[in-house]
Amino acid sequence: MHNLNSCVLVLEFNSLFKLKLMIKQIFFAISFLITLGAFTYTTLKLIALFKLTKPAFAVKDFGKRIAVTLKVAFGQTKIMRRPVIGFMHALVWWGFLIIIIGSIEMVIDGLTGTERVLGFLGVVYDIIFASGDIFALIIAILIVAFLFRRIAMHVKRFSGVEMKYKSHVDANIALSIILFLMITLLGMNTFYLIETSLVGHKIIGVYPISQMFAGWFGGMSVSTAHFFHEANWWGHILGIFFFANYLPYSKHFHVFMSVPNVFFSNLNPLGKMTNMESITKEVKLMLDPDAAFAEPAEEEEAVERFGVKDIEDVTWKNYMDSLACTQCGRCTSVCPANLTGKLLSPRKIVMNVRERMKEKGPKMIKNGIDWSDSKALLGDYITAEELWACTTCNACAQECPLNINQPAIILDMRRYLVMEESAAPGELNSIFSNIENNGAPWQFAQDDRMLWTDGLTMNQV
Repeated sequence: MHNLNSCVLVLEFNSLFKLKLMIKQIFFAISFLITLGAFTYTTLKLIALFKLTKPAFAVKDFGKRIAVTLKVAFGQTKIMRRPVIGFMHALVWWGFLIIIIGSIEMVIDGLTGTERVLGFLGVVYDIIFASGDIFALIIAILIVAFLFRRIAMHVKRFSGVEMKYKSHVDANIALSIILFLMITLLGMNTFYLIETSLVGHKIIGVYPISQMFAGWFGGMSVSTAHFFHEANWWGHILGIFFFANYLPYSKHFHVFMSVPNVFFSNLNPLGKMTNMESITKEVKLMLDPDAAFAEPAEEEEAVERFGVKDIEDVTWKNYMDSLACTQCGRCTSVCPANLTGKLLSPRKIVMNVRERMKEKGPKMIKNGIDWSDSKALLGDYITAEELWACTTCNACAQECPLNINQPAIILDMRRYLVMEESAAPGELNSIFSNIENNGAPWQFAQDDRMLWTDGLTMNQV
């Protein structure tokens, strides 16, 4: 009779355990589907916005692009120009690359009802998860340092007219979420070790930091350890789901966009300016009019806008740059124009592109590409004074850790001012007139260029 009662209790316990596991799987699946649905919705919105932009360049040289991506995005070489803070940021990035493997495992476990499903990897699993455990503590400490730096130290490059209050709040929220994720990860590992040890099961993986923390909770019951493990497990995975959908609306979108943006970097030497194909063709025809009759006649194309006036004129790469921007201010901090007190801030230019697309893009999708709100990127967001302050030295592009090309959008907006509005500064207009009239930027006719040699002997020349 006693054995029968014991068997009944075991069966009831197993049934209750399976029921709880099934409820957990169902709740997880619902949470996961909601996350995927929200992320898909955001992704489709972004794709629609990208469709409003212009072509940029032909994507080729894949080998070189992969090499640049490994060096700049994964190796974090450009951010190391500031060795201390750069190395701190690099540690956070490298830690995330390790920890994301554990996040993938959690998704599999949540959907299938397994636990530590990747444990079959053996020693590889031990190395990965030991590294993730160590990195979780390192990242948590560094995030606290980053928060202190932003809140208390008042770093100059974190300020500027473009850095509004919401920008600082957004940064602090994102950093706080990352800190929460690291705390729950360590908590999950710590109470997993305690619970597993109490029930006598084999521990899967190695967790050096959490093992140390587990020693602080002596005398804990199995039920208490299980509760805290589950609380941290759910807190961590739901935090990841929330963070994934928060990122596209945050400055920390670079977590997703940094690698693609570096991959699609401009591979030309910095300072090499692109030519407008239509203008190049017109110049060639002017130099060789017979070429116009040598080629078959083409259908007349719609007149394109010269340069960039508003968001529909930017290229997909300009927009991608704006989404990838970390707002770190490294570009503005090295800009010679900004350092001498001029209005130009390369960071502001890039941020304005994203801000303008966010304002106008959805309405263009709804009402048609020709919809206008009587505002424009050039004029309402960015002034001509800012654009003409740029010396095209490319210090900003050289310094950017994500290979954003700030001068590209600046030059295209200048093109609009010059070619569509004839609104170049007076000095440039004089040069243009001289080139048109004299074939050179100087105020002398071609026939008079050698007058300065009159009266000079051959030896003096």
